[in-house]
Amino acid sequence: MTTRILPAVGDPDTARSLITLLSQLPDSEPMRAVPDSTALLDTLASLTHESVAELPEVVVIHERMGPLPALELIREVALRFPAVGVVLVSADPTAGLYSAAMDAGARGLAGLPLSYEELGARVAAAAQWAAGMRRHLGAGSEVVAGPGGRIVSVAGAKGGVGATLLATQLALAAQTSGPFERGVILVDLDLLCGDVGSYFDVQFRRSVADLAGIADISPQVLAEAVFTHETGLSMLIAPAEGERGEDVSDATARQLLTAVRSRHDVVVVDCGSHMNSANAAAVEMADAALLVTTPDVISVRAVNRMVRMWDRLRIRKAADTLTVVNRLGRGSAIQPQLISRITGTQVARSVIPAGFRELQEAQDAGRIQDLDGRGQVRRAMWSLAAELGLAGAEQAATGGRRRGRRS
Repeated sequence: MTTRILPAVGDPDTARSLITLLSQLPDSEPMRAVPDSTALLDTLASLTHESVAELPEVVVIHERMGPLPALELIREVALRFPAVGVVLVSADPTAGLYSAAMDAGARGLAGLPLSYEELGARVAAAAQWAAGMRRHLGAGSEVVAGPGGRIVSVAGAKGGVGATLLATQLALAAQTSGPFERGVILVDLDLLCGDVGSYFDVQFRRSVADLAGIADISPQVLAEAVFTHETGLSMLIAPAEGERGEDVSDATARQLLTAVRSRHDVVVVDCGSHMNSANAAAVEMADAALLVTTPDVISVRAVNRMVRMWDRLRIRKAADTLTVVNRLGRGSAIQPQLISRITGTQVARSVIPAGFRELQEAQDAGRIQDLDGRGQVRRAMWSLAAELGLAGAEQAATGGRRRGRRS
């Protein structure tokens, strides 16, 4: 039986030498190397969509690939693709790293510089484990990919551009009209001054900060922190005491998002406009990263500033960011096409018109779910949800109203 091996290595020279060595192993078929964690997860997801039989038996991950830390990447692969064996390659294969890699879900650890015998033994063990797992899960070609809902992050280019409002409406659109069996969760990672709870008039004893420092976020622990709204939407709200947000690290955010995406089909994350390590991790992990702006010079400059920072920190490239234009009026001098050219980002087809009067009553009452479905603002936001694949196009066109019913 031929073992397909997918190398995940950032450095081209290291990738070539690894592929050369892998090709010498008996009955092995090395695939084209992927350069980073995003490309690895996207490749595995696309192979799963084509046919689960196309998944490689083994993935070899270099410890310095980035941008996702190697152990977090191993944990993500093990969760979403449980029938793929992972081998970690490290220049310092200590007993502590071996233990941490096994805890994350790896099936082997190989030291650098690589030797034929050691690499062959680790790959063979991982391939044997993967074959046994596939037989256990469903007879080879019928293996199902592991759980993993979509993460949509919503960040503001600057404060006051409407990112939180958009996050609430995307989540409500997905919950109301999306074909999702496991539901939708709205996570507030604007840790200093998150307003998701205020938009829904929610006061809850638990928050995101209560999950900080927990080594293993079990379903029971997560259930205690999640608030279930009357709309059916699940929520993880920001701490009422903003200083507690400092307890939420990037590791906590990654662990939290991995836990919630395994139990929900859609995870909408409000990242606010102030970037820290936690919401930066959310933007990095997101399947779709939205950056909200208004059509004015100050906000568009803020978009440029934000995407340049994301690129410098290797969080996300500008081309992989979707800019959403909010409060667009007929007299706006800056149009979406110009914003796209200036920032180098994609701009959503669905633009959101200015309409404060439509929003005021629902916002002041803390019942954003009651926003008039006939209004242009809600219809535009739900159309964006349909553009992202979060809601049905027919429901989005009517703002979520059903025939014969007023929302």
